[in-house]
Amino acid sequence: METAAPGDAKPRKSLLMRAGIGLFALGMVAVFVVFIMFASGLENLPVWLSVAAGVVTPLGLLLGLIALVREARGKG
Repeated sequence: METAAPGDAKPRKSLLMRAGIGLFALGMVAVFVVFIMFASGLENLPVWLSVAAGVVTPLGLLLGLIALVREARGKG
């Protein structure tokens, strides 16, 4: 059984990847809130909530994909 040396820490995710994950998570929360509000009978949803659900989620996904491509190109 091998033990890890104190200096052998896992590499941290890049700032771009962390931002993408955060934006995607925030957008998914907005999607769930919009769904719950619409299912409860509300029709006039706030515009900012719809924008968060429709724009922030794909933006977070895009940032995460860009971070993955940059990381893969850096290793090659």
